[in-house]
Amino acid sequence: MRRRLNDSRALAKEFHSSPADKAALEEFAAHVDFCTLFHYHHILAQLQALYDPINPDRETLDQPSLTDSQRLSKEQEVLQALEPLMAQANFSLLSEDAMAYALVVHHPQDEVQVTINLDQYIYMHFWALGQRVGQMPRKSSVGSKRGFFKSPPAERRYFKRVVLAARTKQGHLVLKSFKDTPLEGLEQLLPELKVRTSTLQRALLNFTLVVSGVVFFVNVGMVVLSDFKMATSLLLLFFAAFMGLRASKMFGQRRSAHALELAHMLYYRSTSNNSELLSALALRAQDEHAKEALLAHSFLARRHRGARNRPEETSQWLQSEVENWLLAQSGCDVAFNGTRALAHLQALTPNIGMYPPPGFPKLDSLAAITSPKATPSSDSP
Repeated sequence: MRRRLNDSRALAKEFHSSPADKAALEEFAAHVDFCTLFHYHHILAQLQALYDPINPDRETLDQPSLTDSQRLSKEQEVLQALEPLMAQANFSLLSEDAMAYALVVHHPQDEVQVTINLDQYIYMHFWALGQRVGQMPRKSSVGSKRGFFKSPPAERRYFKRVVLAARTKQGHLVLKSFKDTPLEGLEQLLPELKVRTSTLQRALLNFTLVVSGVVFFVNVGMVVLSDFKMATSLLLLFFAAFMGLRASKMFGQRRSAHALELAHMLYYRSTSNNSELLSALALRAQDEHAKEALLAHSFLARRHRGARNRPEETSQWLQSEVENWLLAQSGCDVAFNGTRALAHLQALTPNIGMYPPPGFPKLDSLAAITSPKATPSSDSP
């Protein structure tokens, strides 16, 4: 709502400078809010009804459990119902090539790396919004803060928002959303993953073990051989066991540190999950729907009223004008769907409903009716 208010102010400043035009824009914005509110409330109610039988966080009384095939069928219904909502919220489904790249390639600055078994997953889908190229926010980055030689943060391609829908063979549908996620870090968001040590880290640990082992054997082992007359084979056996325990402890400590760092990163990246994600998506879709209608209304009002063009030409003109305006206002290359915005604007007819509807009480008069009148205190003499 705050972003929409800022957009309305920017539009009023450039396209609706007179008081009458500003009042008309505010009235139209209220009409858009009134129409979209009930529309997306209905969509959310339908989604919640579909998702409730498979909701792992359900707080109601236990219902008869579903079979695995029934649960899988319900999950597919929920995902199909989510597709138009995702599109209106401007989320794009990542292609299989992008997912394959993200699951194989690891960024050199990511010390924390994970491994997954793709055979454990029945399906996985990623939707992304707001692609950026630049330095990652500090709390959302992982693995580049330790080490003696600290390289400066590199510019990376990441997404402002990512939505995950995944299901393992032994689990259930997982719906989660995250912020500030790099393309190479998508597999860190999946369930049923294992933290692994990178090749460079393994090489450094093995080198440290070899050097410390040689120093220990020269300083301690030779003394034991000369003073206690211990057999060389027995000494080597004890030395191998000692180095094996030390290596296991060092690698275990490093994996634990990486797991803790990964959990810390996901704590700051996570925004919502499961049923809360459905509400967040409906709110974002409603917000994008209203902003598209406001932009189309403002730009078409500035166009020459006598011009008559085909809908395709009008949508292309609208898309080009809005994208150039958004680029000048924000400095970001934003994709605008002119055809969808025109459809939203044409659907806002008086037949759907006007705001306020007839007989709808105003807030001032409603407050005057419901507020109690001031009465003298009974304690007054």
